[in-house]
Amino acid sequence: MSEKNVETLKYRFDGPEDAPVLVMGTSLGATWHMWDRQVPELAQHWRVFRYDLPGHGGAPAHAAPSVAELADRLLATLDGLGIQRFGYAGCSIGGAVGADLALRHPQRVASLALVASSPRFGTADEFRQRGVIVRTNGLEPMARTAPERWFTPGFAAAQPAIVEWAVQMVRTTDPGCYIAACEALAAFDIRDHLGRIGVPTLVLVGAEDQVTGPAEARTLVAGIPDARLALVPGASHLAPVEQPAAVCDLLLTHFSTAWQDAPTAAPVPPLVPGPATPATPFTPLAEIAPAPEAPEAVGPEQEGRLERGTKMRREVLGDAHVDAVNASTDAFTEDFQELVTRYEWGEAWNRDGLDRRTRSCVTLTALVASGHLEGLAAHTRAALRNGLTPAEIKEVLLQSAVYCGIPAAGAAFTIAQSVIQEETTPPA
Repeated sequence: MSEKNVETLKYRFDGPEDAPVLVMGTSLGATWHMWDRQVPELAQHWRVFRYDLPGHGGAPAHAAPSVAELADRLLATLDGLGIQRFGYAGCSIGGAVGADLALRHPQRVASLALVASSPRFGTADEFRQRGVIVRTNGLEPMARTAPERWFTPGFAAAQPAIVEWAVQMVRTTDPGCYIAACEALAAFDIRDHLGRIGVPTLVLVGAEDQVTGPAEARTLVAGIPDARLALVPGASHLAPVEQPAAVCDLLLTHFSTAWQDAPTAAPVPPLVPGPATPATPFTPLAEIAPAPEAPEAVGPEQEGRLERGTKMRREVLGDAHVDAVNASTDAFTEDFQELVTRYEWGEAWNRDGLDRRTRSCVTLTALVASGHLEGLAAHTRAALRNGLTPAEIKEVLLQSAVYCGIPAAGAAFTIAQSVIQEETTPPA
């Protein structure tokens, strides 16, 4: 870890120094104080280690681009403290970190509790749009709607002080770190790897959770070999805050009875990185070879280019757009779509020379210049997802007006205005 110069996390300890360590991770937008009601009891049995996500609760605002990166930073922090083996309880994105640790570093995790978690959090499009809203409007829309995502209506009405505390937690989070966490959740998908989680696992969910509810919890339990489900009545997404005693009892029981004192003797084969949390950068692209005189079968390099292109196309344009294209593809157009995926998205968009923001600027300008405005709506959405603000998109179109013509830019403004209003308007 030290050779990679991995960032570390802000943390605190509670409980005796000689007790086994129990690590506790938080939900997006929350701080370690979401576990305050459980810590006094848990700290009688374990040395409780709580950490804040980057940019949360005053933690350094060093954004983490993936769940795997968050897990690596956590391990770097624990390594620096000499902690090798630990139990882990995490809520929402904190649960995703725990699942990633159990998959990639099973020898480190003695027992696992996934609270309000999921093998995949909604859709990638939903979380990337949330990032667009925050980039455009700040965190106020997320802060204002946090209570309805986190708590049942009855609890929110009866506990106005806790509701205000929740709003302030989100409001004081660093926007860049919040957006990065949204991107991390958008990319997280371990549905095909659940069977490789080999530690005893408690899957705990609020019965009224509308974010990652009982259906997602049952998917986890069905896929993890040694898992059991705990359904907490009268609780929504932030069950540890809404039903603190019930959650505390469940965690006490689980970690007291399902703690592996030593790693399993059999070596665990390495996890094949899925599309959700890549552990390494994209493979450097080879030069395009001269075209062969005769058609040849698709080889490993072309297969890799197609896979890279599919992934990039979905990340930039969104799952909904790509799914719609795929649904309309037939035998006549499938070769063309494969060509687009391999060379436009697998080659050009995957090159290291420009970042995605710059490529979006170039693409918008090229569409205006060529008059191909039928693609402008999709690439305006892509530009927002790639980090351009509405003000920056406006500047690109103004620059295009000077060099590409007023009529084309005027039509582009109309299209872009409609897309920006749709994508950046916070939910009611």
